[in-house]
Amino acid sequence: MDVLSIPEIFQQTANKYAEHIAIDFMGKKTDFKTVDYLSNNVSAALAGNGINKGDRVALYCINSDAFAIAYLAIIKSGATVVPINLLLTPKEITYLLHDSGAKGLFYHEVFDQSVTAFRDQVSTLNCFICIGSAIPENNDLNFSEIATQPGNAPDVELDPLADLAAILYTSGTTGKPKGAMLTHHNLASNTQSVLETVKMIPGKDVLVAVLPMFHAFASTVCMLTPLLRGLTILPVTKFDPELLANTIEQGGGTILCAVPSMYNVMLNMNEKQVSKLSGLRFCVSGGAAMPEEVMKKFEDKFGILIYEGYGPTECSPVTNVNPIHGIRKTLSVGPSLSHVEVCIKNNEGNDLKNGEIGELCVRGPNVMKGYWNRDEDTKESFFGEWFRTGDLGKRDDDNYFYIVDRIKDLVIVNGMNVYPRIVEEVLYQHPDIAECAVIGQQDNLHGEIVVAYLVTTSGKELSATDMRHFCRDKLGRYQVPKKFHFVDSLPKNATGKIMKRELKAEKTAEPA
Repeated sequence: MDVLSIPEIFQQTANKYAEHIAIDFMGKKTDFKTVDYLSNNVSAALAGNGINKGDRVALYCINSDAFAIAYLAIIKSGATVVPINLLLTPKEITYLLHDSGAKGLFYHEVFDQSVTAFRDQVSTLNCFICIGSAIPENNDLNFSEIATQPGNAPDVELDPLADLAAILYTSGTTGKPKGAMLTHHNLASNTQSVLETVKMIPGKDVLVAVLPMFHAFASTVCMLTPLLRGLTILPVTKFDPELLANTIEQGGGTILCAVPSMYNVMLNMNEKQVSKLSGLRFCVSGGAAMPEEVMKKFEDKFGILIYEGYGPTECSPVTNVNPIHGIRKTLSVGPSLSHVEVCIKNNEGNDLKNGEIGELCVRGPNVMKGYWNRDEDTKESFFGEWFRTGDLGKRDDDNYFYIVDRIKDLVIVNGMNVYPRIVEEVLYQHPDIAECAVIGQQDNLHGEIVVAYLVTTSGKELSATDMRHFCRDKLGRYQVPKKFHFVDSLPKNATGKIMKRELKAEKTAEPA
């Protein structure tokens, strides 16, 4: 089978599903033929404003039809998309733009002040496109104008195996963020694997994009897979339970992809909102470990199954998911996707046996080309062809994989390993705990101690003594947290994932 670029695959799909709705944004329905036309026009405008093959173009936009069209247009021009995390500060965005050498920037009008703050700080930027109804300042291009002005996408020869479609920056849990270089084939192959494994139905399924589309999970599963494989994207501008429920009902959403914290919040939906989700065929969870208790409560309340999956940004990103309509295993992220290989290795890169805990490593056409301008980091992230995910896990005899924890989150108490996820699973079993996060803290006597941050359900007051007694019945003595912090909320990133590094950096909290 020929290896095709993203524009080539999209063109085939647009021809096949020309009249089918590609994007349904806030009731505005755009078919594949029109998405092709609009993205060609925008691509032509980019080429006319000095954007050439291999240039990087940043995309700083809310979930919308414009996001998907701009993304496609950038790639059609032969350039590389650099999605921007919407929660970053102007200083952090400046770093990403400098690091990537971005030549162009699409930005939504709601971020005008942020763009003003860094506009003159990045010398490589010389093409600005404003998305929105406002008349852009500084002679920036207007997205609506260039999208409707007829033009032909430049005739660019692309090598799907070598040319970059996107640079996705990691969240920078240690040091500065690193840009994962994803080729056309990396991303396209992953959409095919997702389509096959998740049993999506071209021409019928509607993917609810409530996760931010700049993030790898939503970008591949909820945007690129529909665009390249003939499904519909249903963008939601922000995660708000009422907005989500209304959008799913009105847009006929059939598959919801979300992170565990979102499913946890959805447990508070009222009966009317719950009924609006009845059209969903199933849900997919990723981005963080799904607590068993949250999954049970959600499925009991909504009558909709959640299939847990897994994958790091560097793998385009999906590598595993529980079989749709097949056997789901509790706490497992399922077998690897079609065309993707996953194994467990020790620190020396040797394969471990089933049941043994080691580092999850991935090999396949979805694995990144490397980190942008970081040869040493790239080298350290591989055992030969196998990408090292940084996650600890194990495999059972049925080739189902289990994520135990992040390697960097492992807590070592008196020489014994404590996996925070195991402690968190117990804490979630307490009826008065809404959310929790467990970290390690340096300790002169024990090396490290286990520390728990807890958010209680509304109006409930608990003490450290209460929680200690609860944990002692279910955990080994060395696993029981030494400190309990009761907080109003936990820090989260734009996808809703709990940011443990911010808890680790916290110096002012006193134990309860």
